[in-house]
Amino acid sequence: MKIGIPKEIKVHEYRVGMVPASVKEAVLHGHTVYVETLAGVGIGCSDEDYIAAGAQIVNSAQAVFEQADMIVKVKEPQPSERMCYVKGKYYLRIFIWHQIKNRHKT
Repeated sequence: MKIGIPKEIKVHEYRVGMVPASVKEAVLHGHTVYVETLAGVGIGCSDEDYIAAGAQIVNSAQAVFEQADMIVKVKEPQPSERMCYVKGKYYLRIFIWHQIKNRHKT
């Protein structure tokens, strides 16, 4: 499977859908991983870290969405990303337990 990791664009969101160790594990299991350039800088991971893990770096979120079968994100799609979402692909958003547990408070 081709997995895509776009840079998170929501204000004050620095996390990323997969860290280099996760990318390495996916690649070892035969998957191709596309990471948008600079996607990991907010967590201290460089493009070189992702390349060393086996990822392919692409220049834009649109390239990630076009090439991948599955997109992995931390946050919900932002308005500028919604045009990239197409039928027939898989979208995985990472849910944080405290967000679900405290949903009634937000």
